Amino acid sequence: MDELALELLKQSNTSPEDLPKSKFRQGLEQMKKDWMIYVMLIPVVVFFYLFRYRPIGGILVAFKRTEDAGILIGERYFAGFFNFKEIFVGSNYAYRFWRAFRNTFTLSAYGLFFGFPIPIVIALMFSEIKSEGYRAFTQIISYLPKFISTVIITSILIMMFNVKVEGLQAEGFLHQLMQKMGIFSATTKPFVDTSKYFRSIYIISGIWEGAGYGSIVYFAAIMSISPTNYQAAKIDGANKLDQIRHVTLPGMAPTLIIMLILRIGEILSVGYEKILLLTNLNQATVQETAEVISTFVISITGQFGGGSGSINAVGVAAAADMFNSVIAMLLVLGSNFIAKKVSNTSLF
Repeated sequence: MDELALELLKQSNTSPEDLPKSKFRQGLEQMKKDWMIYVMLIPVVVFFYLFRYRPIGGILVAFKRTEDAGILIGERYFAGFFNFKEIFVGSNYAYRFWRAFRNTFTLSAYGLFFGFPIPIVIALMFSEIKSEGYRAFTQIISYLPKFISTVIITSILIMMFNVKVEGLQAEGFLHQLMQKMGIFSATTKPFVDTSKYFRSIYIISGIWEGAGYGSIVYFAAIMSISPTNYQAAKIDGANKLDQIRHVTLPGMAPTLIIMLILRIGEILSVGYEKILLLTNLNQATVQETAEVISTFVISITGQFGGGSGSINAVGVAAAADMFNSVIAMLLVLGSNFIAKKVSNTSLF
């Protein structure tokens, strides 16, 4: 058979280099050609291995307890779905878990609903600025809040609404201004002493912090649209709003869909840093609207907020965090499926 193949090659005057290469060989040649890019990927691969894939083994803690008559696995006993039952219907953790789950979803949903369009509007405004120097200046100003430490931002917010001097709490200047304007009454408690205003301040400050930085992606998408499309729209008599509606937004559609899917995937990923810093002065009075999954997990393990700190609480915390992650994964898969069906644009 090999001799017949060689004879056919000789007759057709085709060299072995001209034959179609396998995908594996093509991949090796591509890696050899762009080896510098693959070397730059090494830190990324190491990071994901150490901080994303290696900790996956800790998921088993959600299915274990220290006190059980079941099968001993390592230093703990296999408990099945006991920890999940505790957070769903148990008398010790169920109320706090569902409250934290509701607060997590509410904060993220409000942030998505009010915060997602604002970077798009900012990017549209940047694209209409003709002076490059002025546009660069305004972009830098809008990006700056993203690079300010969360500790500094929360400290500014607390000082604006609540001042603590020599152990006594008093209203901050913004709180006093709202009282003079009639928004707050004289008996209204300072911001950090009540759960009523926590969500509004958290969401507004989050939008202010990340809207400018988030506009970078959308501004790049706008700049990639061909100017001839706008010229054709002008010839057809389209004004500026018509150009945005029929040229800019359709041109941005793939980017908008991808970013929306990513934001939906993060809808249950509210970090604990900002919440702990904002509620540090008086956590008990604001946890009705401030406690989220991440702070719930930290609290019940005894690391913050006076939790019991029992070893079994670690399994309950792992179960809560795992449930949160599973729901987030389903949201990503569902939004990606819908986006693929509706617009033929998806993450995968």
